[in-house]
Amino acid sequence: MTGTFRRIATEEAWSIPEVAQELQKICSHLPAYSADLSLMAGVYDRQPGYGAMNFLDGLLDDERRIREMDQHGVDVAVTALTAPGVQMFDADTACELAALANDRLAELIARHPGRFVGLATAAPHAPKRAAREMERAIQKLKFNGFMINSHTNNEYLDSPKFWPILEAAEALDYPIYIHPRAASDLMSGPLRDYGMDAAMWGYGVEVGTHAVRIMASGVLDRFPRLKIVIGHMGEAVHFWLWRITFMNSRAQRIGRAPKTQLTMDEYFRRNFAITTSGVEDPLALDYSIRKIGVDNVMWAIDYPYQPTEPAVRFMDEAPLSDADKAKVYGGNAERIFKIAAA
Repeated sequence: MTGTFRRIATEEAWSIPEVAQELQKICSHLPAYSADLSLMAGVYDRQPGYGAMNFLDGLLDDERRIREMDQHGVDVAVTALTAPGVQMFDADTACELAALANDRLAELIARHPGRFVGLATAAPHAPKRAAREMERAIQKLKFNGFMINSHTNNEYLDSPKFWPILEAAEALDYPIYIHPRAASDLMSGPLRDYGMDAAMWGYGVEVGTHAVRIMASGVLDRFPRLKIVIGHMGEAVHFWLWRITFMNSRAQRIGRAPKTQLTMDEYFRRNFAITTSGVEDPLALDYSIRKIGVDNVMWAIDYPYQPTEPAVRFMDEAPLSDADKAKVYGGNAERIFKIAAA
């Protein structure tokens, strides 16, 4: 462990050549209006990332990743197949590549004991097969959670067709990390201009919408022990939580939303945790801790899409007590993802 605090970065992107090659094929055929084009072209057409590092190089080069972690004192990376995961492939291809990616990630973890934690990839468009892969990932590969890249074919996890996935996550007692991808088709139109479709705005709108759907649908009454993690300082959901709660209660009274056992505020505090990935704003961090409690906030880098050094410096300099900083830097991740103590 480096320094005073164990640094566990909780949203770190990774890939394998086989997935990258299949996504490159898709990228070459995407129409100009595709909402996924920005991310796909930026990564798989090898457009420059930040500094000298191309994003794809950062995703594929495990030794470079280790050197970066060592250079900046990152102890553990909670790692998952990068967006859009396998969710743009047909179901059979997606299931095959999900299993392959999970096996490769398990090999990476075994090669570097104590440095990596795995979040399993699954194919939501084959829900029962996805649930079986989730079980394998936890029981055989010893992973610590799951990564779903928001919508699949424009459908969200509140849909009953995906409930086998939610049931498996709750039964296995490990969290689902809902990660961004380009907004679904009906949402994406106004986001296509001015670079708004990607991390600037669109990704947060997409995942924030997904999170609110899960709360407002009542699905958390069916799966009350389900734990969901969302990144990028909570995709701003908790900044709107008072209004979301107030307006949802009104929508319930007039029959526009289903009756739920808890309020939206209560669901968010009970079922959600957030990470700081890609948001290095001390005021946003302070608000998040005050609003949802320090136990629900975890540090992340978002490597390789965000540089490591500023993310470490941000948390090193955060005006928190040592006890709270220890929780955000690593203690909360140990508890939520069930990571063995150092």
